[in-house]
Amino acid sequence: MPGEAVTLQLGHYSGCVGAHWWGLQAASLRGAPEPGELRPAALLRFGPGPGGPETPAPRLVALELKGGVGSLGADGAGTEPPVSWDGAVADYRDRAPAGGRSPRDTGSRRGDAAGDGKGNPGAARTGAQDAPSVRLWSDYLNVHLHPKSVYVIRQYLHDGDCGCLEAFGQGESLLQDPACIEELEDRLHFYVEECDYLQGFQVLCDLHNGFSGVGAKVTELLHDEYSRKGILTWGLTPVLSTVGDPRNSFYRLMNTALGIAHLSRHSSLFCPLSLSGSLGIKPEAPVTFPYIKYDASLNYHSSAILAAALDTLTAPYRLCSFQGSMLHFADSLTFSGRKVVAAWAALPFPALSGSSLPDILSAHQQDVPWKLLSSWREQKVSCCFAQSVVLRGTCQEKRSSSCPGQPRSSLHSCESPEQMLQQFLHTQFPGACSTSHVLQQPCHTRPPFPQFFSPLLTRRGFLLDKAQGNSSGGVESIPVLAALRSCPGLRSLLAALCRELRVPKARRCGGSGLEHDDVQEALEELKTLAQCYETGFGASEDEADSE
Repeated sequence: MPGEAVTLQLGHYSGCVGAHWWGLQAASLRGAPEPGELRPAALLRFGPGPGGPETPAPRLVALELKGGVGSLGADGAGTEPPVSWDGAVADYRDRAPAGGRSPRDTGSRRGDAAGDGKGNPGAARTGAQDAPSVRLWSDYLNVHLHPKSVYVIRQYLHDGDCGCLEAFGQGESLLQDPACIEELEDRLHFYVEECDYLQGFQVLCDLHNGFSGVGAKVTELLHDEYSRKGILTWGLTPVLSTVGDPRNSFYRLMNTALGIAHLSRHSSLFCPLSLSGSLGIKPEAPVTFPYIKYDASLNYHSSAILAAALDTLTAPYRLCSFQGSMLHFADSLTFSGRKVVAAWAALPFPALSGSSLPDILSAHQQDVPWKLLSSWREQKVSCCFAQSVVLRGTCQEKRSSSCPGQPRSSLHSCESPEQMLQQFLHTQFPGACSTSHVLQQPCHTRPPFPQFFSPLLTRRGFLLDKAQGNSSGGVESIPVLAALRSCPGLRSLLAALCRELRVPKARRCGGSGLEHDDVQEALEELKTLAQCYETGFGASEDEADSE
């Protein structure tokens, strides 16, 4: 039976991704979903409010620091009192300063790509469209939030030279405060108790700062109290600057390593998501997309891409036709102790307008155009243990007008879109345990989603033979191909963190809120995780990384 999920949003960059994600879901409500497509009620609740008798609002608990959201009431619950749901909603909007517009969200704090380590914004990428003036994720949030949604942690500041939540240990300590735990549990129980059937929890958590410690405690709480429910955790990291303070970079590495170890321990599934080329000490060039010209320095841009991927990756357990649960979904990918998975996406999936699905898939038999969104060097994937793949928004016609008579390939002989995709995956990844879904519903990209697309795209995100002229409508939707995979390449990611985070260095981190034993334990857990992805065909050059 299809059920509902509660989402926890931990940290500001997670808020940036979440704001776009809720916007994508709200946009999808403007058209009536076809039977068998996505269930809005899986993540959204409906009740009387300013938007009408059935105003959608996310089933969300968002933890944010002081100054990280717009105008809030003194109790941190919003501009309206935290009463039971009776039609009142909190619309979190930050007011622009008098005489000017709000400063742009450059993402320059604490090592984001816009900064040079001194708070100075970096140069925008050539071809990137200017973003609207945004400073906080609430500046482009276009759904209403229930007053129970936002919990402001007032002990730390969102931005500034001091008073920020920088270290894993600081985040852990916050969730050891009985008052903080009581507040969080009260908000969780509010949403859990109104669910007809609780599938589980989605946790969006900043991985690069002290919120990794918050997430560790939150997932531990969920695991202890809701052990039979799915806990799907997404570790989010903005694009990182190649210039920064080495000390802060090392603390970021420790937050990331400790976060992955703890979050994967208490989650049913953990997936790191980032457009950074690496999560290590020395960040590499960000991921590029052939038909998107985004500015890597803007959290507004990078978080939109991750939100579109997340909306597609989570589609299987939001389908009206889904017969399992979030826990079953996670178990299908994480067997043999492989709790960490990686994400790939083609945004948009390149398809010529009017092409049939078998023709579209046949055009990519040799080189599937998806990009890795989990931050390690390996881009080509020749094998995987298990995968969940979603293709959405493409033409589902079976036959091609250019191939009369006998089918040109095995794809043309398949009876359904699902069979076509499954056959395609079997060819690409023989022997892998693959599940696949084909959705008619595309990913909606109307504003406030950034209009950073190539002029080679139609309004529906299909390819043109040549660039179109001036278009006032922009790109309203795109086809997307996305995959979650358990694959041998994850060993590279986990082993690299072990290699960089050596105990002699960790002993110098007394001011970060981390203990030597915590780092040692994380190293051992990461080593154990990395070994789960060994296939026996490669050298074990990363053995004995801890000292």
